[in-house]
Amino acid sequence: MSAERSSTSNGVVIVGAGLAGWHVIDAIRAKDKDIPITLITADNGDRYHKPMLTMAISQNKSATDLVRATGADAAAAANVNLHANTQVSDVNAASQQLHLISALRSDPVYTNYATISYDKLVLAMGAHPIFPKSLPEDLVWHVNHIERFGQLQEQLATGSQSVAIVGAGMVGTEIAEDLLKAGHEVTLIDLNDAPLAQMLPPKATARIAQAVKSQGINFLGGCQVSSITRNNEGKLQVSYEPIASAKESSDQQPEPLIVDHVIASTGLLVDDKLPAAAGVEFDRRTGIVVDATTLRTNASNIYAIGDCMSINGVACRYVAPLRAQAATIADDILGHDHEGYDHKPPMIRLKNKAISVMVTGVPQAAGNWQVKTESEDELIMELLDNNNKVSATLSMKAPVTPKA
Repeated sequence: MSAERSSTSNGVVIVGAGLAGWHVIDAIRAKDKDIPITLITADNGDRYHKPMLTMAISQNKSATDLVRATGADAAAAANVNLHANTQVSDVNAASQQLHLISALRSDPVYTNYATISYDKLVLAMGAHPIFPKSLPEDLVWHVNHIERFGQLQEQLATGSQSVAIVGAGMVGTEIAEDLLKAGHEVTLIDLNDAPLAQMLPPKATARIAQAVKSQGINFLGGCQVSSITRNNEGKLQVSYEPIASAKESSDQQPEPLIVDHVIASTGLLVDDKLPAAAGVEFDRRTGIVVDATTLRTNASNIYAIGDCMSINGVACRYVAPLRAQAATIADDILGHDHEGYDHKPPMIRLKNKAISVMVTGVPQAAGNWQVKTESEDELIMELLDNNNKVSATLSMKAPVTPKA
């Protein structure tokens, strides 16, 4: 091989086998079939399309149905060295080495330890669900990963059940409709008075709340879950209180919800272990800071992509830009000339059938939103920045409510 190849004998190491990690592999292999690539993942590395998790239950799809290729098969096809079911315990950016722990069995005596070197490192380990103290992890589900989704789907497949979803952002609102369509009784709980309230203005979120309620979803807005416990019958007791009136009438709390399952959709955090070890700049809420053009971190030869990455202080947790981001990283790693990544916020589309919601730009609930079109079944608004330039647009359409 050439001198350039010998200088990259350790090749590329990618941490994380979600959409982002596999997109980087695809982008590199499209331009270089031989450079060594090692993929490290805490799970088995199976390839699947994560956005499908919020739609799959009503479609009666199991976790197996959603897997496009097993990690082993995908790695073999891409000529990738796969370290599945393996954790990265430490990153030494100075020596460009990773310390690994591979848990072959639950007993620590069967745990393998290894150290591998890299020439280029790509952090694509995603982000983890936030579990407030009131949502104990052993009693609450999340659908951020196919393994947990599969376990929940198996339990819901036994018949109609009652489910409480805590968090009415995009994911929680989409899951609520999906479960309702599958025949389950759904309660959606949020700190705000309406779904998507942290992203969109009240005029818009009020319509979303009405659409959600019109389907038969029990929406409890302005409410905070205080505790979840399991009762003698094996059901979950969800205690909650209205935020506005809690101080005024703390002696008049609503009756707890009794449900079969609770799903947490309360946001994501980036685990601080690897970024801290690698010495890269990051924020637990938004992610690892990268250069907007190259997607390099502030540490030499380390890149970040996907849910664990942020650009200009904003988390990048949408699927649409991943291919372009991966292509930029591939070119930069391979030393190819490239124009650099041009970050443009993707179109955000709520997947609910009850109401069509499409947003472009960087929406913020608090801001100078201007109404462009307003009618019973349509709302178009624009968010103006301090220079009166449009920084986000919102388009909503809803089916006309049938008359009784």
